[in-house]
Amino acid sequence: MDRFSWCTGLLDIDETLVIQQRGVRLSDGEDKTRFDTGTLLLTTHRLIWRDQKNHDFCIAFPLSQIVFTEEQSGGIGKSAKIVVHLHPPTPNKEPGPYQTSRYSYVKLSFREHGQIEFQRRLAEELTQRRWERSSSSSPSMQITKGPQTGRIKAVGIVGIERKLEEKRKETDKNISEAFEDLSKLMEKAKEMVELSKSIATKIKDKQGDITEDETIRFKSYLLSMGIANPVTRETHGSGTHYHMQLAKQLAAMLQAPLEERGGIMSLTEVYCLVNRARGMELLSPEDLVNACKMLESLKLPIRLRVFDSGVMVIEHQSHNEEEMVASALETVSEKGSLTSEEFAKIVGMSVLLAKERLLLAEHMGHLCRDDSVEGLRFYPNLFLTQS
Repeated sequence: MDRFSWCTGLLDIDETLVIQQRGVRLSDGEDKTRFDTGTLLLTTHRLIWRDQKNHDFCIAFPLSQIVFTEEQSGGIGKSAKIVVHLHPPTPNKEPGPYQTSRYSYVKLSFREHGQIEFQRRLAEELTQRRWERSSSSSPSMQITKGPQTGRIKAVGIVGIERKLEEKRKETDKNISEAFEDLSKLMEKAKEMVELSKSIATKIKDKQGDITEDETIRFKSYLLSMGIANPVTRETHGSGTHYHMQLAKQLAAMLQAPLEERGGIMSLTEVYCLVNRARGMELLSPEDLVNACKMLESLKLPIRLRVFDSGVMVIEHQSHNEEEMVASALETVSEKGSLTSEEFAKIVGMSVLLAKERLLLAEHMGHLCRDDSVEGLRFYPNLFLTQS
């Protein structure tokens, strides 16, 4: 501990803060000290300890005094430590809290953790030895006269102000670059929308010259590119008119995906599909629900349906409930019994929709259930078929 000197805790103009850690206790070798709880600061030049309650109580020693460091792992009731081995004190050392010590090392106990990162950064500074590259004096130090503490304080304030200004400039630069990248992305998105329009026109004009497989492939490309001219609040206002236009666009967009999925999709699937196609013009869940509620009143080919359980789905107007139930009964009868997961795997739909279809068949009396610790399993209603 006799290597430490009193200091103000302010940085010199050529000194930079590397890392700091709260809740650090200092020990003089194996002996405890009054420096119980403080903040440990590592700079490019020094190791500084500042009391957490009294910030004027501050001590430091130069990194050039360190011979090597080692880690001591913590345990139950013990904090992890960094042991810092030091050179003998120099003859011209500034006064400090200890004049002599029987130990040539100090222990830094990290009560609030953080010792791994602190040790790594300390090792880097000891390797780089940046304190040797900085000048021993600067014009600001030479101009300032008076007591030692006054000189360090003036230089420290200048250094802090300079660091804050550099950080502000760096932040401004990062923000500018971020907005520049965003502008480029939006320009590229507009180009992709124009390209999708062009391809759609070609498909329409040359329908006879393009095979069915090529048409399907082109349409899949268009879907991955996004919706051309998506309905937004900026283009169609807000309120009922916006939701009506959005409903019409949803009806046009969801025709093909519904046919591929057997005429029914959960609202969650619809939300993901629509927002993927809209690109940067994302749709809120509330707007999607409000638009879907208008589908039937606008006499569009799809509609919103809410099951008794509260699950919302989008389905074709021509979707036949009796055919759906008959198909579920036939599949369950072939297998003897099925869970919703097994049924979903067979018919190729989500587990949520598969369960709703089985519950509907049960509600209409075609299926019955066995609800046990093994899960919910559905069976054909033999009372209906064998009576």
